[in-house]
Amino acid sequence: MFQINPSWFQVDPWLIALVVICIVAFFAVTIIWGIRAHRHQASAGREELIGKTAEATTALDPKGTVFIQDERWTAISEEGRVEPGEEVIITKVDGLKLYVTQKK
Repeated sequence: MFQINPSWFQVDPWLIALVVICIVAFFAVTIIWGIRAHRHQASAGREELIGKTAEATTALDPKGTVFIQDERWTAISEEGRVEPGEEVIITKVDGLKLYVTQKK
């Protein structure tokens, strides 16, 4: 019968300790980053636009376009006419339309 001789199969205890330390450090960093990512509020999407300032690129009477975050959006003014170049505050997002009021 085949027998294993343990004398030729030895692992240095320092190597085992180093591998265990590396694995523990990897999991610690991964868990910390995961917790931070979970706590961090998402900063993308249409919901983020509410309360932001945009610039009117065309006259809003009441419908026109505004420019925000390097994007051009269709906007509807809730408080009368807005001239091109004026700043507006986004109050509501409905699909691809923004509802805005003049910045005071």
